[in-house]
Amino acid sequence: MKTSACPTASPGNEAPPAFKLWTQPITRATPAAPTEVDVVVAGGGINGVGIARDLAGRGYSVALAEGADLAAHTSSSSTKLIHGGLRYLEHGALGLVRKSLLEREVLLRSAPHIMWPMRFMMPVSPSGRPAWMIRAGLFLYDQLAPRDVLPGCVAVDLSNEAAGQDLLPIFRKAFIYSDGWVDDARLVVVAALDAQSKGAWIGSRTAVHRAQRQSAGWAITLRGPGGEQYIRSRMLVNATGPWARRFLDGVVSDVPMSAGQQLRLVKGSHIVVRRCWSHEHALILQSSDRRVIFVIPYEQDFTLIGTTDIEVGPAILNSNHPAQAEDSEVDYLCCEVNRYLARPLTRADVVWSYAGVRPLLDDARGNPSSVTRDYRLEVDGGSAPMLSVWGGKLTTFRRLAEEAGDIAGQLLGEQRAAWTRGAVLPGGDLGTWLGDQLSGHPSQDFEAFVHLAIKRYQFLPSAVVRRMARAYGTRIELVVGDSQSRADMGDEVAPGLYERELHYLQMHEWAGTADDVLWRRSKMGLHYCAQERERVRAWWSQRFKTPD
Repeated sequence: MKTSACPTASPGNEAPPAFKLWTQPITRATPAAPTEVDVVVAGGGINGVGIARDLAGRGYSVALAEGADLAAHTSSSSTKLIHGGLRYLEHGALGLVRKSLLEREVLLRSAPHIMWPMRFMMPVSPSGRPAWMIRAGLFLYDQLAPRDVLPGCVAVDLSNEAAGQDLLPIFRKAFIYSDGWVDDARLVVVAALDAQSKGAWIGSRTAVHRAQRQSAGWAITLRGPGGEQYIRSRMLVNATGPWARRFLDGVVSDVPMSAGQQLRLVKGSHIVVRRCWSHEHALILQSSDRRVIFVIPYEQDFTLIGTTDIEVGPAILNSNHPAQAEDSEVDYLCCEVNRYLARPLTRADVVWSYAGVRPLLDDARGNPSSVTRDYRLEVDGGSAPMLSVWGGKLTTFRRLAEEAGDIAGQLLGEQRAAWTRGAVLPGGDLGTWLGDQLSGHPSQDFEAFVHLAIKRYQFLPSAVVRRMARAYGTRIELVVGDSQSRADMGDEVAPGLYERELHYLQMHEWAGTADDVLWRRSKMGLHYCAQERERVRAWWSQRFKTPD
């Protein structure tokens, strides 16, 4: 999708009717929380939403509360990879790497619209790890878990590779291997949609304000835009990510101060530049401090570069503003990439940056880059049990949630079967469109689906249909609904973004502000200029009567 020039014109559960009928401002309140459930989950990042989905699918009644937007923090600020973590082999984390690798293709099959395979190229650096070590590590990486759709590692001569033209001439050899890519924020949303479809109540911008342990369960106070609500629950799940320790200390009563795992908070920053790497493969670069830096094709026209590992104190969680990439981090990423790229980058090339705080288990390692990315599930039992989630990563969210579901069954005395391993996430059921054409290869099936979608919605630009197919998969039917022409999609509020899609996101995907749409439900904000982003915000504020 091309970044557009800014025009001067002003913007003008079932799919909604044609948008020419939608003329009045709309206010839509979140449905009230249930008064009694089996489990309350605190935290609307990937682990919290994954646990709510797993439990709801097992037949438990579930309410999830997230004080901000879904995926507002760490879960939308990752490097966006479904991977085993090649560099963790160097730290001896074979168990974590194998566990992650076993999940790669499970996830790729579950949502081929928002996850897909990606090939990674690692140039052999004269000052970095030797070629034999890289080859041995990649051989082990390929052997630790079975692969059905991901090709294995190969060695390449960069003098005969088109990709070599973008690198400095000192790099003559590289290795190429497979991992996966994911739209992290959309993964959280589609998991929440799945949880909701199975009966879970999803409360975004609604925080667990207080949780009091009683003789038989929890008395929980939720606080959101409509005020306070009260809910009784047999069990509580603390999946608040970087805030997990603080949640125990400040929200939950009757928990010993000694309870709970200690976390190390590590900030990871990323930068986005205009496309500086012409190949479709991603790069994984050995940095001067023996870390790795990813250089990833991003949103067609851009390159994503990251990440840093900066240990931070708990004060960063006090701010109302999200973590940000500091100038020193931007300079570090540019400097490390410039050790490889033929065309050097400067801070002026950066068009966007973001940062997230990762909650890592405190394993007493000195270097933040070597701290384990594994997770721990901690039980505080009794008549009012609580489960706390410590650590974790995107790739292992489904398995973490499955383990949490098993533990919940034990604590509630009602063990119920796991179900998510072969399940498809909302929008990923491409067989409903492809029928006998379904090949079982996620990438091929997605391209076949896009072809059918472009043919079905010929009244829309093919680039818009492809973008919506990527975002929504088969749920594109809900977005487009019964539209028969471009006019039925409503006004084009910004290039390629129609009123009908904005209404869908507000009604079905918990989008509460225009920025939820521009930066989490999509990355359209990256493609738009400042005036176009403001037009979306102005339209949203007027139509939904909400401050933005």
